[in-house]
Amino acid sequence: MGPKTILVCLTTPDHAATLLRLAVPLARKHGAHLIGLHTIEALVVYPGIAMHIPESAFASFNKSQREEAEAIKDVFQQYTRAEDFVSEYRLVRAEASSASERMIESARAADLVIMAHEDKNSDRFDQRHAQSQVIRESGRPVIVVPLDYDGPEIGSNFLLGWSDTREAARAAHDMLGLADEGAELTVLRVSKASKDALTDSDAIDMSEMFARHGLKTTLEHREPMGDSIADVLGTVAFEKGADLIVTGAFGHSRAYDFVIGATTYALLKDQKVPVLFSK
Repeated sequence: MGPKTILVCLTTPDHAATLLRLAVPLARKHGAHLIGLHTIEALVVYPGIAMHIPESAFASFNKSQREEAEAIKDVFQQYTRAEDFVSEYRLVRAEASSASERMIESARAADLVIMAHEDKNSDRFDQRHAQSQVIRESGRPVIVVPLDYDGPEIGSNFLLGWSDTREAARAAHDMLGLADEGAELTVLRVSKASKDALTDSDAIDMSEMFARHGLKTTLEHREPMGDSIADVLGTVAFEKGADLIVTGAFGHSRAYDFVIGATTYALLKDQKVPVLFSK
């Protein structure tokens, strides 16, 4: 069964258009309820700091927030006005919480979450790192879309970055609801040649499971050859013409990610096609 509730986290008018170009066809295909969520930033005043904020500053801040919210709402209505599926623009005040906390709260009742890559040039301070927070804490699959992406509709050609982990298995099954009938799927294991693809039992079992669902499945093995796993995924996605990369997210501890780095962060930082993350 495909997604019936899709949440799109809208941060800026420009990124809203990018996200809705991807989200609207998905909602149309699956007859989903599409929610466009925008958070209004809280102006936090710290009681331990002795300073006076004039009323005009509050008024100016609130005015800029309203104008941005209205601009995003206009983009949302432009893309959904003529559609038959139910659409809802949801405006939520962050209050003392960060924007990511409000996104997480809304995400938990959604089948699928769609977000844009982080943009340090236009994202508000309270929106920074929202993608990783929503992936880690919401319990829902999250598609992160490159800025200014204008690629094909999702559903016909997937690349699954496979490893024998809970997170990868979760991502694989989350992907099923997005696949068109007879969609092409490449199950890709990126590792040194310590495993023979012919005896790679967990990846073979996964490929056969997808085939029973009617997907045209190919199992491949690639050695990194000095490249990162994220780079290999990007290269194979380009070779295969994939419209979505699917992967498990944050399979290591936060300390490991901080000291050594992780594929998830690399995919969040720079990728040319949308990536579905499951935790």
